[in-house]
Amino acid sequence: MNDELTQLLGRIISGEVTDENDKEYFVQTNGLTFRLDKGEIKKPLKLGSQFKGFAYENEQHQLQITRDAPKVQVDHYGFGEVVRVQRGLGVFVNIGLPNKDIVVSLDNLPEIASLWPQRGDRLMLSITLDKKGRMWGDLGDEALYRVISQPVATKSKLINKDVVATAYRLKLTGTMVLTSDYNLGFIPPEERDEEPRLGQQLNARVVSQFPDGTLKLSLRPRAYEAIPEDALMLLATLQHAPEGKVAFTDKSDPADIKDYFGISKGQFKRAVGHLMKQRFAEQHDGYLWLTEAGRDQNGRAD
Repeated sequence: MNDELTQLLGRIISGEVTDENDKEYFVQTNGLTFRLDKGEIKKPLKLGSQFKGFAYENEQHQLQITRDAPKVQVDHYGFGEVVRVQRGLGVFVNIGLPNKDIVVSLDNLPEIASLWPQRGDRLMLSITLDKKGRMWGDLGDEALYRVISQPVATKSKLINKDVVATAYRLKLTGTMVLTSDYNLGFIPPEERDEEPRLGQQLNARVVSQFPDGTLKLSLRPRAYEAIPEDALMLLATLQHAPEGKVAFTDKSDPADIKDYFGISKGQFKRAVGHLMKQRFAEQHDGYLWLTEAGRDQNGRAD
């Protein structure tokens, strides 16, 4: 029986409609009977007719067949969403079936529990069956991602652009990802504050491109995005000031700073410190000056 099941489950199969009740049809093939929810069927099926659909075992361990076949099948890969994590077993993934989630075994997940996928993360998987006919999720490997990936159309247009990417391989040297446009990407350790989880969806920035076409990505904010609000206000003031300078420094009178900028001297000094650290401003001759780097922020401080 199990050998027959492993040849049927997780695949599109055909069978004969042999019986029905108020809620279900019964479809038989190879001596096995599968339930078919009548709610899926718009036009009544005749007994003795053939029906084709996706075969699986539902959560009640009943054999079921559905017309609404998921993309994830035996030897067919697709993305599914993680809906539950169970320590000691693995993660449950929704592939589109109404009453069955697919488990990805802990044997196929990172050894470090904090890097396991969490609810809402996405995994590329297909279905594999064990000797008992149980369906498991089989994660796509590096070769698969290279096959399904798309070449970058125009390199120059992507540099410094934001992309959404899914982490699919965690390595000591960095994180491999697939963008929403199916471009391959790599995030080195120096371009992230913490290691992403497997399956985590990330908002990243394109830094450059490797010779093999893989995009080098960063999870770190752009320089202007890392600047506090007071520093952004000060940068905007410099960008609009004649000659790119204002007659204020960290030695200026607190009352004058408060009157002109509306912030305390302590806030002003911290803002100046941030701008100088980013090399967006410098102090000399009694003025705070805008640098070329600060001028090149394209008005983002406005």
